[in-house]
Amino acid sequence: QVQLVESGGGLVQAGGSLRLSCAASGRTFIGGAMGWFRQAPGKEREFVAVITGNAGGTYYDDSVKGRFTISRDNAKNTQYLQMSSLKPEDTANYYCTAKRSYTGRLRSWYEYDYWGQGTQVTVSS
Repeated sequence: QVQLVESGGGLVQAGGSLRLSCAASGRTFIGGAMGWFRQAPGKEREFVAVITGNAGGTYYDDSVKGRFTISRDNAKNTQYLQMSSLKPEDTANYYCTAKRSYTGRLRSWYEYDYWGQGTQVTVSS
């Protein structure tokens, strides 16, 4: 049984930083992709970032580019999202996700095979 477990969310002031972690169990995603989406109340789930397992390619939504950094530790089967210069509009529930293959655009939620339970990030102004 595959499980993705997020940690690291919380409350931070605007301009601050947080690091999210997502530990995977049940299988590895070295040949696939791991990523993050977020969802604010009343809004659709939106793509944040993804990292592919084969070459470690990274892709970001324009809204977080330059502020967020996605990384992974294949030995620990864990991915991370380092978030800096946080803004109130970054407030959302952040979901870890994983895909068995790295094909596709990797920016749509329906492309992914597994999801974590989510961790809340709240940025105060």
